[in-house]
Order: sequence, then C-alpha cells, then structure tokens
Amino acid sequence: MSSVNTSAQISPELKKRIRQDVQSMHAYAIQDSVGMVKLDAMENPHRLPAHLQAELGRRLGALALNRYPDGRVNDLRRALADYAGMPDGFDIMLGNGSDELISLLSLACHVPGGKVLAPVPGFVMYAMSAQLQGLAFVGVPLTADFELDEAAMMAAIAEHQPSIVYLAYPNNPTANLWDDAVIEKIITAVGEQGGLVVMDEAYQPFSSKSYLDRISRHSHVLLMRTLSKFGLAGVRLGYMMGPKALIAEFDKVRPPYNISVLNYECALFALEHQEVFAAQAADLVQQRERLLQALRAMPGLTVWNSDANMILVRVNGKQEGEADAAGLVFERLKAGGVLVKNISKMHLLLSNCLRLTVGTADENTQLLATLQKAL
Repeated sequence: MSSVNTSAQISPELKKRIRQDVQSMHAYAIQDSVGMVKLDAMENPHRLPAHLQAELGRRLGALALNRYPDGRVNDLRRALADYAGMPDGFDIMLGNGSDELISLLSLACHVPGGKVLAPVPGFVMYAMSAQLQGLAFVGVPLTADFELDEAAMMAAIAEHQPSIVYLAYPNNPTANLWDDAVIEKIITAVGEQGGLVVMDEAYQPFSSKSYLDRISRHSHVLLMRTLSKFGLAGVRLGYMMGPKALIAEFDKVRPPYNISVLNYECALFALEHQEVFAAQAADLVQQRERLLQALRAMPGLTVWNSDANMILVRVNGKQEGEADAAGLVFERLKAGGVLVKNISKMHLLLSNCLRLTVGTADENTQLLATLQKAL
C-alpha cells in the first residue's frame, strides 16, 4: 500500500483552483460532546422506547440497500403533507435536512445581482449558502431585544430587492417569535418587488404559533420545516411546502435520490408513531418553562422568552476581570460536564450570550446546578 503525506501543505498552484472566499471561510465546527450532558445543538434528548427501536431495526434491516430509492419516497411526501396539514394547491419537496433545501434555493435563485436577506443574528446557513452559491447576503440587525426592526427591514428590502428573504419563526438563536403584523408588512413588500419569502419553522414542534394557516394567502411564500427537532436529527430530513408552480421550479435543482432509503423509512416510521414524539415535545415545553423560571431567579443572568427548545441567556457583567463573561461561564459549565453553545462572538447583539438547549428533567437539573456554581 502506498503512503500519502496528508500533512503536506496545498501547493500554490492548486490553491489557485480553489475559490478565495472558500479559503477564507471556516468549516462548520461540531463540539466534542463525549461524556457530556449535551445541550448545545437543540436536539430532542429523548430516544425511541426500546420496543420501537427493535421494530424500527427489523424494518430497516429488510430494506433493499442494493437498490436506489424508489417511489416509497412519495409515500413520505404524502405522509408529511398530511401530518403538516398542507393546503390544497400546494406541493412538498424533501431535502437532506433543511440545510440542503436552503442551498438549493440559493442555487436556483442565483441570477445576476441576486441577493439573500435575513434578520441577524439568525441561522448561519442563510448567509453561508448564499455566499457559496455566489449571492450577496444582506443581514439586517434585530433590535436590542431581538425583535424585527420594521423600518430597517423595509428600507433594506426597498434598497436591495432581494431574491430571497428568510424569516425564522421562531428564530435561532434568539428562540423568539416576531410580531405578526410586521411579518405581513415584510411579506407584502417582498412580493411587490418580485421576491420570495421563506418562513423557516424548524422549531415548530415547540412553538405556540405557525404560519401555516396564513401561507395560502401568498403565492410567493414557502414554508420550511425539519424533522430534526421533531426527534430525528440523525436522520437528516427537511421539507418545504409551497404553491405547486414554485415547488416545481426548485425541484429541478434537487439532486436525484437525495433522500436515502434509510432516511425515508425512518421518517415514515416516526410519523406512524407521531404520538410518541408529540409527547416528547410536550415534555420539553414543560421543561422549558421550568428552566425559564429557574434561570430568571439566578442573579447575573438576563433571560429571554422562548418558543423553541432552546433558551438565550446573557451573562451580565465581567467576572474576575475577564471581558468575556460568557466564555468564562461556558468553560466552567464544560468543566462540570455540561456542554452548551457559546454564541457571544456570533454577532454584536449577542455579546456575553449563551444558548441553552432544553434537555430531559435530569439533564436540566444538572445544568441548573452547574450553572449556579459557574455564576
């Protein structure tokens, strides 16, 4: 077997073949969570009951893995449409997670001068996918309380006339829902200049509201969801609903067989047992309220309301002379075996902020005890 020097630097000649903007980017980093209470990625902490694990294993074991995915994927599309209550005249498109759908939207909308616009701080993939597909990204800062800045959004839409506007409902990482009246004004303004609005409802299982009951009012609005927060983060399955004509255009850039037989069979199985996942979501909503109450009682924290399975907190003041109070608390939590997300460097508005995923009752007890010590 020949050996390859994997530590060698890329040659200058080869580097010329790689886009300069890609070379300046950082790959998406996943924190090492071995042996930790993992509360950093907004996952559903509950696993399937043992008898359902066994049943799913038998079902997956019987699949014809030697064959490409078949028409069974359309069974999943219909099942998801029924589960979501998709309106008449709409269609549904599947992606390998919402990330792939976001990338495909950028790919399809890459026209001369095309731009993507979204409030910031927000989901990082909106900007990353736009950049990778050659579209300019326009980030419009939220207010200090993480609400939509109506005047700034309207001005940016008028100036940039974006091809795509993303509105996360609720938002990541701030976990809040925005004012419905402002959302409608934004949607109307984007429609008047010929753009597309994508309502991203990744955290819908934990939210008190959805845009689904209003989506049929508009021919330029898509609704995007994922089964990751439903409880299938490892399966990687996102879906997008919209008017049939719109979905048909975006479906043209979808790679063939982008949903594997394992993906769609797991998803179908989960939908057949959706009451199990609904009970898990209800438990997490209860745990969220418990966490909110306990966190608000802790001196040194500012805590924001949440309609998702995460909570945004700010560590107030500087600790032990450190400018990065959130970083210090993050490291203390990590040393105590609890992994959360330090987002204090993501955006100026998130200075000294941590994002805490809602876990199981036991995980949340450990989080609160360790955080109390860390503060």
